[in-house]
Amino acid sequence: MKKLLALMLCLALALPCMAGAFAEGETFKIKMMVDTTVVDQNNGRDAFEARWEELHPGFDLEIIQPDHSAYYEVMQQRMADKKDWPDVLILSSTYYADYASAGFLWDMTEAWENSQTKNSGRFTGDSVFEGLKIDGKLYGFAPTRGNGCITYIKKAWLDNVGLAAPKTFEEYLAVCDAFVNQDPDKNGEKDTYAISAAGFIGGEAPFINYLPEFYGDAYPFFVQQEDGTWVDGFTQENMKAALERLADAYAKDYIDPATLTNTTAQARNKFYDDKFGIFTYWAGTWATNLKTNLEANNKDGELIALPPLEGNPMYFDRVPPMWCITTACQDPQKVFDAFIDTMLDGGDTQMLWTYGVEGVHWSKSAGTVLAGTEKEKTYEDGQFHMLENLEKAGTLYTKNHIDPMLSLASFAEGYYDPKEESVQPEAKAAAQLFNDNSRLASIVPATEAMNQYNGSLTTLKNELIGRVIQGELTYDAAMEEFVAAGGQDWSDLIVESLNALNK
Repeated sequence: MKKLLALMLCLALALPCMAGAFAEGETFKIKMMVDTTVVDQNNGRDAFEARWEELHPGFDLEIIQPDHSAYYEVMQQRMADKKDWPDVLILSSTYYADYASAGFLWDMTEAWENSQTKNSGRFTGDSVFEGLKIDGKLYGFAPTRGNGCITYIKKAWLDNVGLAAPKTFEEYLAVCDAFVNQDPDKNGEKDTYAISAAGFIGGEAPFINYLPEFYGDAYPFFVQQEDGTWVDGFTQENMKAALERLADAYAKDYIDPATLTNTTAQARNKFYDDKFGIFTYWAGTWATNLKTNLEANNKDGELIALPPLEGNPMYFDRVPPMWCITTACQDPQKVFDAFIDTMLDGGDTQMLWTYGVEGVHWSKSAGTVLAGTEKEKTYEDGQFHMLENLEKAGTLYTKNHIDPMLSLASFAEGYYDPKEESVQPEAKAAAQLFNDNSRLASIVPATEAMNQYNGSLTTLKNELIGRVIQGELTYDAAMEEFVAAGGQDWSDLIVESLNALNK
């Protein structure tokens, strides 16, 4: 990893700087790489691109958008090619720290301090942005809070097995047992799981957010303790207890065995098909998405959002994904001004990033949506409403890239903000529950040892976690393999490097 990062840095620095080299009136191309948190090709992306270019004359927006589950794999491959770097891309906290320390990201500290957004009087995310800084420098822009996952349970399933929403881990296990060994979906068969997820462990911080009830206070990554020292959470005693809880639940068929390989889309589709009844997924808008997709599949859509179980820590509010400008960008200040600093402009561009394109994703024209269904609704002229999803008939759009409940800037005074009309009650309730019961995750600094060893270390940890949960190894046997494979040595070197930052 260290050699790869060094090579990529050399390649980046070798690219010519061409700031100011563009003729007057020449179209300036911005190559943007993003996952499907922006509307994709099947959901009106061309209309989004056209509208953005209409709002920013003289710019040509080229969108590179891999499938959501493959985004980081494709992104890394593209970043390894010196001829094919995007100008601006979205990064999770893990890649943000690594790429910033390697010199791949433009330092936007000064640009941000002088930006219209920061100085607008509408921006409310100063504390969030302080958490995004690395050694006092800002390399990425987040238009929203990070948000996080809360646990949803199908109320109809609880009613069918005669149980209330659990408040303790013991009650949670009783619900799991009933969802597997009774008939919660009333189809006459025992063919359901209690839980499914997109992996036993997440691919980015905060890692444990899809199975929080089982992990409890355990955390598999590096953790800073109250005294400021760092430890590897994977090697702590509470991780043993967490994995033993997960292994026991897996052995009892509470957990869908396909969890190991599920993508997020596969997990969601199983939930919509009534294959399982407990789903830990994103708060806020996703409460509406889950409800409407269940109903589109002719299932009961009422969900109960759970606070953290008694004795468990609060949910994680993740470090938000960040828009970063690469050091290969020909004119980073120009990209910052046109692309970054307008995303929360309080007007038409913020409207586009938040709700999408008028006539494609939303409308204020008189009309009927979901015509001929139980959810049919007619709107008067001038009344804001979201339109039917182009890809998923029977459902409505809820947002584009910026969740209105998480935005770090309000719309400008006098500009119409349709948030009250667009956000459904269940989404508001889920967002409030999460906000009241969450703690902010932190960025772990990137060190030379982290860059060199953490990729192999994480692969080893994830393999061992999967094998312990599936009953192939005990935790103690897994730790023996951890030591034998070099994991403990890698871990110790990273911990040492992190603690050296405190000296």
